[in-house]
Amino acid sequence: MSDKDLIDLQEIAPAEVAEIDLYQRREKIYTRKIEGLYQRVRLFSGWPLLLGYLLLPWANWDGRQAVLFDLPARKFYILGLTFWPQDFPMLAFLLMIAAFGLFAVTTFAGRIWCGYTCPQTVWTSIFMWLEQKTEGSRNQRIKLDKAPWTAEKVARKAAKHGSWLFVGLVTGMTFVGYFYPIRELVLDFATLSAGKWQLLWTLFFTLATYINAGWMREQVCKYMCPYARFQSVMFDQDTLIVSYDKSRGEPRGSRKRSVDHKDLALGDCIACELCVQVCPTGIDIRDGLQYECIGCALCVDACNSVMDKMDYPRGLIRYTSEHELQGGTTHWFRPRIIGYGLVLCLMIGVFSYNMFTRIPVEFTAIRDRNQLYLTTENGDIENIYTLQLANMDNATQEFDISISGIDGATIIGETSHTLNGGEVRTITLRVRVSPDVLDKPSTELDFTAASPSTPSLQATAESRFMKPL
Repeated sequence: MSDKDLIDLQEIAPAEVAEIDLYQRREKIYTRKIEGLYQRVRLFSGWPLLLGYLLLPWANWDGRQAVLFDLPARKFYILGLTFWPQDFPMLAFLLMIAAFGLFAVTTFAGRIWCGYTCPQTVWTSIFMWLEQKTEGSRNQRIKLDKAPWTAEKVARKAAKHGSWLFVGLVTGMTFVGYFYPIRELVLDFATLSAGKWQLLWTLFFTLATYINAGWMREQVCKYMCPYARFQSVMFDQDTLIVSYDKSRGEPRGSRKRSVDHKDLALGDCIACELCVQVCPTGIDIRDGLQYECIGCALCVDACNSVMDKMDYPRGLIRYTSEHELQGGTTHWFRPRIIGYGLVLCLMIGVFSYNMFTRIPVEFTAIRDRNQLYLTTENGDIENIYTLQLANMDNATQEFDISISGIDGATIIGETSHTLNGGEVRTITLRVRVSPDVLDKPSTELDFTAASPSTPSLQATAESRFMKPL
């Protein structure tokens, strides 16, 4: 190869490399307190759910805790119903209904679940209220954080964090109370005799509440919640979302109330930034729909209050659809909504049917594999079976055990059993059969446990009867 065929290598100076910070430091958001229609709706929707969460473990039902998920005993008590591990498909189906309902609500009205009933939003609102009570208004909090440490600042900060930890403790203890009898739990903590697991989980949920609602707040919604990431795929042009009406608000600018803003060629937005100051996630709704928006409508109430003071029509920021913003009309009944509604009705109907037709009996039969068969003195064949009978009802029930499938088969052992509510009993029985009625080495045999007082309360277990080859 000649020198002319070679490619000259030139030293090239590398391009300037910019350093990219993959972690954005949280900037504290100082929210302004605002009142209005949607905040009253948030109050009336959030507080009943919060009180239900706090008080439900204390309610009694038939002498026991109304709602208790007893993991060691593998029993879930929900009011008058008792669920067992065998009922897990029903729980999974119920979660599917809840998820499907959330999708339907999101398609219709955006992220109203996030803005009004999500636990992160409810607890964050409580923590923000405590913050306002201990440290003052938005401007006072900003001034307090910039001020040097004094006795007053320490006292205010201590009061805030103390109240946060107290709410976190109540929240954590209540949550653990759904899995451990809450009256015993409170008594154990009061007498300093709580077990390590009760103490560990209460401490965990206390700190989780304190950190999530007190420190992380909008970070949970923006970076940790998966719902914020895929919500947009459920939106369409008729979905109701919190939106800023640019055609009416632009161009924005400050003005005096006595001046006709149309003469100044200005829109209705006075650039007061109040919608930004009340936003719990720190976004500017005037920039359009953003995944950080949780649909809480705080900006709607703030903007409406400004419009009232300026004698402008309300609704510069409002719940509306993309179609309406473009000058069209919102289609309330559209194929997507109708489809969600029909599927939800079908799923709820199937779940309700399975709930009402559920037989609270679990019955299994296992043949003794250590000894295939026994031969009696008169030539009959015996098989030994281990039966497990579970009364999944709350009331005491009597069960009679019978067999079918083989003519002349008789049971050797106790066939009548009385089980308390939630009791599981292991029963050992022998089945005797004449070899003359057996035409093959293995014959199908059915055990039936039935309640004499309640004919519908019965269950059947299949097994096999073995004879010599």
